[in-house]
Amino acid sequence: MNFKCVLLAIFFPFVVFSQAIEAEVFLDAQQTGRNQLSIFSTLERDLSEFINNTQWTDSNLKPHQKIKCSFNVIIQGYDSDNFQATLQVQSSRPVFGSSMNSILLNIKDNDFNFTYKEFEPLNYNPNVFNSNLISTISFYIYTILGYDADTFMEDGGTVFYEEARKIVNAAGQRGGNGWADSGASQSRFGINRDLLSGNFFNFRKALYIYHRKGLDVMNQDVETGKENILTAINLISENSKSRPNAALFRIFFDAKSDEIMQILNGGPEMNIGSTVSTLNQIAPVHNRKWRMIAN
Repeated sequence: MNFKCVLLAIFFPFVVFSQAIEAEVFLDAQQTGRNQLSIFSTLERDLSEFINNTQWTDSNLKPHQKIKCSFNVIIQGYDSDNFQATLQVQSSRPVFGSSMNSILLNIKDNDFNFTYKEFEPLNYNPNVFNSNLISTISFYIYTILGYDADTFMEDGGTVFYEEARKIVNAAGQRGGNGWADSGASQSRFGINRDLLSGNFFNFRKALYIYHRKGLDVMNQDVETGKENILTAINLISENSKSRPNAALFRIFFDAKSDEIMQILNGGPEMNIGSTVSTLNQIAPVHNRKWRMIAN
């Protein structure tokens, strides 16, 4: 097992959630007008088995220890084993000392076109591009694993992001849209590049502070937890000054806007006026929610 994963397991037993996947897969083919075709139900089943049965890490965990996530595939067109689709990926993590699950990732990928033949085996090889289907799903699994690990230990997700980079490199020449170094930060290439870049050190540090020092301590010390969440938001704000409009910031607030609104509206009372102003600046698309925060 990777040395960093050993450290995570020793010092943060709760971090075992970052070692395996429990996914729900939903496939909607209504836009094709042929949603009754068996290939769609077969694909949905094959994807579920591929994601949940592949050994993505070295750990062998019990079901309640796995990361909860979902993959929603919307098929927009289908012709001769060629699929035009979009993919919505969401993952969550439990909050220590509560029954709450906190959404970590909520990403929509509009470049999810692929080929698939009914009953063909789906196998993962990080160094070989087999298909856009396998590479895209595998990429998001390792991104989910990395994101989750980052919330338990500073820099904890790097080993998983590096695995995702192998997928990006293998797919870069053959995978089409989403894999190329096009400058688009919302692409898979861009997301992986930024997660491994020192330019986003404060963002990844904020993931740890927000969750491990914020959410996870609120069951015992609400004030400290809330203060640390404000600190995490300020770290993201500082990071955004050098990398404005980066996809990582949009991804974060797309997942967290409702949660942040609820936390800032909850007790204990604090001076959060400057934080609300910060939120309006770095995540203006969620201004309606920020206006609902009492300050």
